[in-house]
Amino acid sequence: AYGLAEATLLVSTKKHGEKARVLTLAAEALEKNRIVVVSPADKDQVVRFVVSCGPPIGGMKVAIVNPFTLRKCQPDEVGEIWVCDPSMAVGYWHRLEETEKTFHANLAESGEGPFMRTGDLGFLKDGELFITGRIKDVIIIRGRNHYPQDIELTVEKSHRSLRSSHGAALAVEIKGEERLIVVQEVERSYQKTLDLNEVVGNIREAVTDEHDLQVYSVVLIKAGSIPKTSSGKIQRSACRVKFLEGTLDQLEARGKVASKRQAAVST
Repeated sequence: AYGLAEATLLVSTKKHGEKARVLTLAAEALEKNRIVVVSPADKDQVVRFVVSCGPPIGGMKVAIVNPFTLRKCQPDEVGEIWVCDPSMAVGYWHRLEETEKTFHANLAESGEGPFMRTGDLGFLKDGELFITGRIKDVIIIRGRNHYPQDIELTVEKSHRSLRSSHGAALAVEIKGEERLIVVQEVERSYQKTLDLNEVVGNIREAVTDEHDLQVYSVVLIKAGSIPKTSSGKIQRSACRVKFLEGTLDQLEARGKVASKRQAAVST
């Protein structure tokens, strides 16, 4: 299911008891915002798995829109998810500028709207909604889009000492170039005996093999110290700030830890 507080929660969902549909997508195409479905058995392809959130409920109108041109995407393209329904909120309390930008969006070619811009990326396939990530979290390196959750999954699987769902992949601009930073918690039971060089080496190798990316810096941090929201979501933006400030509760860092003078946060 997929929902938003601004939509009085639910946008799409599968039927109760119905098995979730999973698509296998070509990773290289997805990095270019294209949807190419491949066979899970195809060993020659690097793939990503995306789970359906079901069809939009009731009369909920969902559009997949290019966030820059504000035009509807083609059926095989990833775009920003826009929603429209009488259940939508009318805005944010005393935040007029943000309300105008978020709740009053219209399609460029037809003027249809207003829609609410969710900030989420995804696509519609056979009437079902699939989510691929958040616009603000996408890592763009050498013109290719990388979804942080994919890199984070690769990282946590690279060594038994790393805590599942307690890492963050993010981009920082260093000397004019976007660089990949990995922040990852280590299980408490491993912290005193951990071979840091082995863990960092495993992370770098796994990310290079799976995503064709070089990790600029790996920061291994203590269990329970990664910034989270009140609902338990990893705060990648807060991790980026703490990395730049050098205030992560780290066991050890590999690579150059950028200072404020050396780097600027990517936008």
